[in-house]
Amino acid sequence: MKRIPHTLSLLFLSLLLGGGVYISPVTAQTASSSPRNTRQQVAELLRQGRSLVQAKDYSSAISVYERAASLDNKNAKIFSGIGYLQTLLGDYDAAAKAYQQALGIDRDNPAFYHALGYSLANLGDLDNAATAYYYAIRLQPKSVNHYIALGVVLLRQKEYQKAADVYQWVVSLDPNNQQAHEIMGKALLDGEKTAEAADFLRKSLKKFPANNELRLQLASALLFQGDLEGSTQLLKQVERSEPNDPKIQLKIAILLEKQSRFDESLRFYRRVTFLDPRSVEAQAGIGRIYLAQQDYLGAVSVYENLAASSPDNPDIYYNLALSYQGRSKVEEAKESLSKARKLYERQGNSQGIRQVEELMQKL
Repeated sequence: MKRIPHTLSLLFLSLLLGGGVYISPVTAQTASSSPRNTRQQVAELLRQGRSLVQAKDYSSAISVYERAASLDNKNAKIFSGIGYLQTLLGDYDAAAKAYQQALGIDRDNPAFYHALGYSLANLGDLDNAATAYYYAIRLQPKSVNHYIALGVVLLRQKEYQKAADVYQWVVSLDPNNQQAHEIMGKALLDGEKTAEAADFLRKSLKKFPANNELRLQLASALLFQGDLEGSTQLLKQVERSEPNDPKIQLKIAILLEKQSRFDESLRFYRRVTFLDPRSVEAQAGIGRIYLAQQDYLGAVSVYENLAASSPDNPDIYYNLALSYQGRSKVEEAKESLSKARKLYERQGNSQGIRQVEELMQKL
């Protein structure tokens, strides 16, 4: 499950635990003519829901809030609370639907648009996620968090110039925002502006000397410039400063993989799985290394396990198909590709669909 952004979690926990949910006037009017007091019913359900949230019984809490929503279907905050709990459970499709219901009631709430964008981004629906963040910005133009979230989505869309523009917006609002520098660095790197990226990142590191993300980006820039020694020294600095942080170790592994330093990368991926046994990214990285080294038996084992634990990830099925292809198991490869295609279609991922079709033709 992906980590919920801190600002998003604080927003909706304050709603769920702080008694911020109100009973709408429409419901109150209905209750007066009802044999049972609807307002009291809703208030009791919300109390039960908060207790379940505090106990971290999110599934039961969702059921209770859904009952409250059925009694008070004009209450946007109840639907947004359901959406937040669905994100905690990793059900981003249900979360997006809940936030859309909330926005159907309250169309001018920037927090709801931000949360909808977050859910859609996790579903891979990047176009609509970006649109949701744009709406949030329009309603709350001085909120740095909306810009940062939009910048991340634009990077995933490979809209590097637009991501760089977001950097300028954030810096104008908050000159010392480190995340803005991270977005700009990545935009320059992914846009293949290596020399400009290296210069920018050196200056950024002088301003934020403890930022390991910027240090990793500079290591990548130096690698592209052919400075293997400088890149390696930066990686060692990061490793020494954060030896037990699985996220940092994962980033080092990915960077080493991009350098085709597979044995070193594999060591870091395995370290991540030791620090965080549930890391899908690290296990998938191990699978990619096996594929690169043509260890198809090892790759099949990794991706079969991942498919069982993460059945909604199309990349896993695609790489599993590649692994089967290496083992000359054509029918198994076709079956995995079929599953990958359905999941890519559900995401609206045209690039994923295209790579499935290309591999299917080869089979």
